[in-house]
Amino acid sequence: MQIFRKLKKEYLHIITLLVLLISCDDFLEQEPNRQVSIDQQLSTKNGVLEAYNGIYRDIEGVFSGPFSTYADALGGNITFTPFGNELTVQIPSIIDRTYNFNANEQDLNFESYYDDWYKIINETNIIIERMTGFDFLTSSELNQLRAELLTIRALAHYQVSIVFAQNYNFTADASHLGVIYNTSTLLAGVDFPARETMANTYNLIKADLDEALSLYENQQLLPAVKTSYFSSISTKALYARIALQMNDWEKSKALASEVITSSGVTLLNTTNYISEWEKPIDPVSETIFEFTAPRNSDGSVSSSISAYFIFVGASTTTNLFARNVASGDLLSLYNNQDIRRNMFLEEAISTNINGIISPQNYYFTKKFQDDAGTLFIRLSEMYLIRSEANARLNNTALALSDLNIIKERANLPALQNTNNLLEEIFLERRRELAFEGHLLFDIIRYKKDVERNLGCVSVTCNLSYPSDFFILPIPFNSIQLNQNIKQNEGY
Repeated sequence: MQIFRKLKKEYLHIITLLVLLISCDDFLEQEPNRQVSIDQQLSTKNGVLEAYNGIYRDIEGVFSGPFSTYADALGGNITFTPFGNELTVQIPSIIDRTYNFNANEQDLNFESYYDDWYKIINETNIIIERMTGFDFLTSSELNQLRAELLTIRALAHYQVSIVFAQNYNFTADASHLGVIYNTSTLLAGVDFPARETMANTYNLIKADLDEALSLYENQQLLPAVKTSYFSSISTKALYARIALQMNDWEKSKALASEVITSSGVTLLNTTNYISEWEKPIDPVSETIFEFTAPRNSDGSVSSSISAYFIFVGASTTTNLFARNVASGDLLSLYNNQDIRRNMFLEEAISTNINGIISPQNYYFTKKFQDDAGTLFIRLSEMYLIRSEANARLNNTALALSDLNIIKERANLPALQNTNNLLEEIFLERRRELAFEGHLLFDIIRYKKDVERNLGCVSVTCNLSYPSDFFILPIPFNSIQLNQNIKQNEGY
């Protein structure tokens, strides 16, 4: 499946666009006579749009793959189902090193995650650098294309930074190492860029996003689901998320407000909250951005994020369920009033505990069942971003108002006391955004410890902040190929 494929190293990615049209196979595995030159690929409007669409497919593949469990598993929202003939609960091999906080530069589970983003960055830069020759596109189309590609470039560098660099406020002036920021294509054996500081990394992300927002046109380049391609609104939503993670409270507050007031999207309400999640083929109505699951020529979904969360059935002969379920730590956060307690499929599965096999209950999220697309941003997150930003700016009444909108929608009483407001926001984010890829990064932003108790099967369940192991090492091959890349501390 696409979600399990391994891709080549970033310094070989200069020729990535050669075969964006050749299914989902690694382009380096193709026969030479099937390859299409970059110039030929980008010589027509159709060729450019196919390459542009291919970049979105690559991004979907990254987010719907093993990374979909990363932040929730490491943060403590996820535990695992029984596996193998022994029916014991085991850590999936695709995340074992990382989950145990004992990754190293040659064995970190997410080497391909690093590679994939720099591949996407190079693909994006290749198109940007050739745009002056796209006389088959109107000026409006060129603006829209450049805006989306700049947004993608910012997104890619941000995703690398939150996994492979310490959080923005790790040092007082963010002078610690960030990531390599590529604004042009790299040539193998010629270009050896160094890592920026985290402050410069964020400045470069902002520059790309600010330019993108100045260019967006009110149009789509392809006739597809509106929420599957970046627009001015979804870019503002992404920018609000990034600004929050970078402690830019004013920016995150302002952008979240713009999305809330001008997106035309409304929050799920209490009545339809559960039922909308139970129809995963369609995005929930408050979706700002979702990566559509890829489809075969017959219209069937070829791969989906549901592979990591789905429950189809369990019996003595057939087990059709994913490895990832809600931890006891997460479940304990929902009280009996909270409608989100109903966001889980409770299923009994035979489990070997100390040599005794008996049915045990496991809780599968309803968010990603069947052929679900990969949800990326929804409106609830914007309210929680604005709430946190206001709380950190000491605008407690405004922060409380947004927090209570989310709490009351979940059938919880409004919070009246603001003594522990930031902690309440943190917990509400954990409840509301569970399995959507935020928890570890919230823990890091808050400078909290990782505390995994109920359901943790790691050799290291807890991790105190700060720690070298809140982030992953730069993969060994990248260090070997570029002598200017400094490895993260502790690795």
